[in-house]
Amino acid sequence: MHDPSERKYEIDAKLEKELSNLNLLKERVDKSSQLTKGMVVILSTFEHRLARLEETILPVYNETGNLQRRQESILDRLAVRCPNSDPETLFCRYVRFLINRQTYTVEIFFFGPSGSEGRALQAHRGRCPNAPVRDPDIEKTLSALDHVIGFYSVSQEVEPVIRAGPGSVANGGAGFDAFLKALDKLQMAQEYFEKNNPQSVELENVATLFNSGGDTLNREFKELLFRHSKPVPPISLLDLVGTDDDTPGEETSTSSFNHFPDAVTAELTRIAEWLIVHGRDEYMNVYARVRANVLLKSLQHLKEQQKTASGGSMQGVAAASSPMVRQKFQSRHETPSRRASKRLQHVFEKKANKMLLRASQTLEHSTGLTLGSRRSGLHQESREDVVDEQEMENYLVCVMALQRLMQSERSLMVGVIPLQHHHQVFEIVIREAMDLVVQDGENIASRAKRCINRHDFAAVLVVFPILKHLLTMKPEFERTVEGCDFYVRSKFASILNTLHGTGSKALEEFVESVRSDPSTQLPKDGTVHELTSNVLVFLEQLLDYVDTIGGVLSQESLYSNALTLVPNASKVDKNKVLLGIYIKKVLVQLSSTLFSKSDFYGDMCLRAVFRLNNTHYVLKALQRSGLLDLVRLSEPECEEMYHQMIQDHKTAYCQGWSKILSHIGSGEDGPIALVFVGKLRDKDRNLIKERFAGFNKEMDEIAKVQRGYSIPDVELRECLKRDNKEYILPKYNAFYEKYSNIPFTKNPEKYIKYTSEQVSALIDRFFDVAA
Repeated sequence: MHDPSERKYEIDAKLEKELSNLNLLKERVDKSSQLTKGMVVILSTFEHRLARLEETILPVYNETGNLQRRQESILDRLAVRCPNSDPETLFCRYVRFLINRQTYTVEIFFFGPSGSEGRALQAHRGRCPNAPVRDPDIEKTLSALDHVIGFYSVSQEVEPVIRAGPGSVANGGAGFDAFLKALDKLQMAQEYFEKNNPQSVELENVATLFNSGGDTLNREFKELLFRHSKPVPPISLLDLVGTDDDTPGEETSTSSFNHFPDAVTAELTRIAEWLIVHGRDEYMNVYARVRANVLLKSLQHLKEQQKTASGGSMQGVAAASSPMVRQKFQSRHETPSRRASKRLQHVFEKKANKMLLRASQTLEHSTGLTLGSRRSGLHQESREDVVDEQEMENYLVCVMALQRLMQSERSLMVGVIPLQHHHQVFEIVIREAMDLVVQDGENIASRAKRCINRHDFAAVLVVFPILKHLLTMKPEFERTVEGCDFYVRSKFASILNTLHGTGSKALEEFVESVRSDPSTQLPKDGTVHELTSNVLVFLEQLLDYVDTIGGVLSQESLYSNALTLVPNASKVDKNKVLLGIYIKKVLVQLSSTLFSKSDFYGDMCLRAVFRLNNTHYVLKALQRSGLLDLVRLSEPECEEMYHQMIQDHKTAYCQGWSKILSHIGSGEDGPIALVFVGKLRDKDRNLIKERFAGFNKEMDEIAKVQRGYSIPDVELRECLKRDNKEYILPKYNAFYEKYSNIPFTKNPEKYIKYTSEQVSALIDRFFDVAA
């Protein structure tokens, strides 16, 4: 007996298996049904296409039959009319042409209703049956057929040339001329197919190959440009800048500065011409990017060379002729580089020596000391915001180099870039280099402004030579960027405006610094104040930039209004008048400040000596430097005013002798009246003793004090001693002669200490601390 549960399990398993088989059968039936439907669709489509093919082929078949019959007719006629020709060959070529073109225009020309067949037959009937027939129309037609049929084989003929590229044959290329001829053939074939059979496969093949050839030319242009575009070495830039200064007044030629060999330039020009003619102008963007990168790197290399140079202000310029640089550029001629370096060194060092001479003269006249190396003093300035002469020179060299490179780039575009695109491409080429130079200029201006805030005006003077040179370059720069975008044209103006504003601020802040000079220490010996010498050194250095500073001041309403008040201002140089007005303003403020400072002297004589020293120093500095000529333009009586001030200070100085004069008075007193009586009272003798003693004491005191006074100017010192003698000796001599022989004491040597000669010798030792 089987267990019912096991039996049930078996039945369920069989049932499940059958159900699975049933489902599988259904799936396969469904799939078979889908395949059947798909086959039906394919067959229906095939049937439809066969019907369409039949509709297409039957006319062709019928037309082919007609053509065959016409062929037989034409062959029969040609055999009769042209027994010496091969009518079969001519006709095959003709039929092939008709089939390809799918037109019958030539057939109409020969056999259509135009009557040409009658004309041709008529021409043949007039000839001998055995003579060869050469109809001119047939010859022209056959020649045209050959030309047209050749278009169908252009792709196969020129494809190897296009694939090989325009490189030289030695390098596996097809040669530039052969490559351009192949492109010309492709262009003619493309124009033919576009006009007569725009749907043909031949058009697609020709167009693809033609575009590929254009792309190859673009790549060739880019490779040539990359291969031969190298940054200009710093030594060459220095030569270029040096040549500009060696030939002043002449137009600087940049054509001699060749970026490319002549052969490369000619090839680039031919490629560019072909690309422009065929509407492929993307090469201009490549050209602009490559040349912009080269221009930027040229300036960067120049700046790096300037930074790596060490020692001396001219090392950044003259290092091009150093042995290390010469080793790097041994293939170049060294003579031009040395000439350029010497030229730049002469220009900059001449100005530096001139400034050094002025500073040394200033200190020698004011303190009797000599000025050491100016550069060593500058090197003590370790602050990063101080712009020294070396950095100024380097920046000017970079600006001049940029100008020459810009002119060179504009010349280089001729022939390569179409004239109507010159401005746009040139803007891209110079934009980054211009930004670099502008950024450097703004950096210098920013650092100069920080120096102004610290009242370090000596460091600000570099702004004026930079501004002067940039103003000189402005017309040439504007010609170079003429026609460019305003953004590019305004770059140079932005540098000028920044430096202009910095210079204007420096000049006004200098006046303010003189007015509010914080120094409270006064020279104990009454010599020239440091403020005076600093002011005159600063003013003297402005003489090199009269036109530049005049242009800066003319923008300020204060000076332009003062200019209108100057008599005969229109007859002299306006810039000189403006600078004269500014110098006058500084001198007035300087005098006011010094007078205020001198009030702190308790000694009236020392106060007068201090004022006298400073006033005399200012006058001599104005006369020596030529500043006086400028000040006279706005204040004609300037020199007379200073002479009057000097005389006033001398008068004030002489008042310091009042105590001495009180002891050797006018003589209208009792003792003098009793001298002739022959008898002196004790009171009279004591009075004479007191006068001699008082004179001796005051003379010793004033001699001791005034030996410590300082009058650096030799002429002024001797003049003041002479004035003292003329002021004191006559009075003392009269007093001495009247009382020295009177027996007013038993010890005359105790009271009669000085003779007139001794007083004179004592005065000679004034203003000499070593006496």
